[in-house]
Amino acid sequence: MKKLTSLAGVVAAVAALALPLSAQAHRAWLAPTSTVLSGTEAWVGFDAGMSNGVFIADHAAMNLAGLTIVAPDGSTAAPQNAMTGKYRSTFDLHLTQAGTYRIANVSGGVVVSYKQGGETKRWRGAEAAMAAAIPADATDVVATRSNSRTETFVTLGEPSTTALTPTGQGLELVPVTHPNDLAAGEAATFKLVRDGQPAADLDVTIARGGTRYRDNPEEMTVRTGADGSFTVTWPEPGMYWMNASVRTPASGEQLAYTAQYNGVLEVLP
Repeated sequence: MKKLTSLAGVVAAVAALALPLSAQAHRAWLAPTSTVLSGTEAWVGFDAGMSNGVFIADHAAMNLAGLTIVAPDGSTAAPQNAMTGKYRSTFDLHLTQAGTYRIANVSGGVVVSYKQGGETKRWRGAEAAMAAAIPADATDVVATRSNSRTETFVTLGEPSTTALTPTGQGLELVPVTHPNDLAAGEAATFKLVRDGQPAADLDVTIARGGTRYRDNPEEMTVRTGADGSFTVTWPEPGMYWMNASVRTPASGEQLAYTAQYNGVLEVLP
């Protein structure tokens, strides 16, 4: 462990995040067919991919190995009819409880780059397994702890908040305004936390979907305050993509760190 942390302190952070993100240049999204539903039960479909334009399946399907669905009572729900194609992954969710569901694809761990015998090699896995996994004769070791979260929210009936409780891992959205109570022309407030602590002074990019037939993408950037909060006034109805990221260099015994958040929210008329 000492070998890894000391070398990590004098080299730059690894640029790549762990799966499911395939490349920093492409935007990861998890888009539902509906976000607000009524009745005693309902079905919602989801598309998940990475692309240059949000919600345009033209680059790569998302690896859903880290898919976690939190039901309104805090239990875990299971996706159904899952499929991975060339450009998008899909699945369905049967809503059987009243309230709000949090649907998230999450990955985390450590990414390590090193040289052995003149050859560059990489390893990805849990931080606890890192020291044993890197050969004793490895040189030029670069270790970065990473976390990525791509998520959306769906409500059946009245909104609830149990599923919105943060895990304390990575970069997370803590709603002040409920994520399924958004309307065009109205302001909504959220907070970003990093490992459970306020994520201050971060740029948050917000883009509206449907850009394929527009001359210019509709994007805006807001910045989090000291408590991690930020406010958005939605210009039009539609499906919106939200992104923020944070990177810190290695320091002492602390590994370099990178985290990314991608959220999908629907704004109603």
